[in-house]
Amino acid sequence: MSDRDAEIAEFLRQAGWGAAEQVAFPGDASTRSYRRLFRGDETAVLMNAPAQAEAPACPPDASPEEREKLGYNALARLAGPNLAAFAGLTEALTERGFSAPRMFAADLPAGLLLLEDLGDDLFARAIPRGADEAGLYAHAVDTLAAIYRSSFPGELTAQGGHWQVMDYDPPAMLAEAALLLDWFVERHLGRTVGTSERADWTRVWSTSFESLATDVPGLALRDYHAENLIWLPDRQGSARTGLIDYQDALFAHPAYDLVSLLEDARRDVPRDLQLAMKDRFVRASHLSDRDAFDAAYAVLGGQRNAKILGIFVRLAMRDGKPKYLDLLPRVARHFLTDISHPALSEVRRLIHDLAPEIEAIARQ
Repeated sequence: MSDRDAEIAEFLRQAGWGAAEQVAFPGDASTRSYRRLFRGDETAVLMNAPAQAEAPACPPDASPEEREKLGYNALARLAGPNLAAFAGLTEALTERGFSAPRMFAADLPAGLLLLEDLGDDLFARAIPRGADEAGLYAHAVDTLAAIYRSSFPGELTAQGGHWQVMDYDPPAMLAEAALLLDWFVERHLGRTVGTSERADWTRVWSTSFESLATDVPGLALRDYHAENLIWLPDRQGSARTGLIDYQDALFAHPAYDLVSLLEDARRDVPRDLQLAMKDRFVRASHLSDRDAFDAAYAVLGGQRNAKILGIFVRLAMRDGKPKYLDLLPRVARHFLTDISHPALSEVRRLIHDLAPEIEAIARQ
């Protein structure tokens, strides 16, 4: 037994789950791992997030230069292995009636949490099995609007840990958009990006981010899509949408999570459904300037899909997960749709010079 397995065994023993049967979840894009535990008729989920698995999170008062020295997690304001973020956000969400998994036991310094088991009925699985796609997306959008309308504190405390929810600021958004240059253009396409081209990339995105000042920020979970939403039909209202993978949440423009949901990297959402759900969110969130919202939606969609194009190549080339390359055509299509908006005309001009192959990839 490894030291880590021994640590987990002792944690589960103290929590009263030491004799439980354990079944590992399939791996995903993160460094965390999960096990489902069975104790008679009861189940729970173990989250294992070793502190040394990733670069440190962002200190709240760190400058962009200090964040860059700390590494990508700090620059992009990702929580990394810091479970204080997940614990604090979990309590904040559940206190407001949302279905984040309840915490049964925690050892934050050790990177271990014992969580409520919300089940396996992910939206991405329920829909192919015959669930009403439009109905599930309507529930997801209503939950998202309810989260936006809710007030969340910036300082969170839970399970002895403390976490500050920060803003999704331009340095974080630029660091993510740069992944397209670093991995998709340079590593996947094999084209060197010069200093002046990088400066132009930063400039045009910085200009586009001015479109994001039109609506009041809200809590953005940052990975809100069908693989991270669990259908809980026995609950009521917004609680019917089970939430996971929200530890990187920041305060951001309300379009961010909506575009994450509708421009899904892993499944096609019909265009008419996308438009209907965007209308539904704008109404439910009481947003008044639709043109401004559409511009922000395109900007955040373009920025997010630029990031994903880079991340998927990084997962394939650095982390040995080639399956992510199969998803590039869909993400490229989303990206090209986003940059067709006038708010991203300069990004569109640049990408056609930097990566003209993206058009062919999108047609695959």
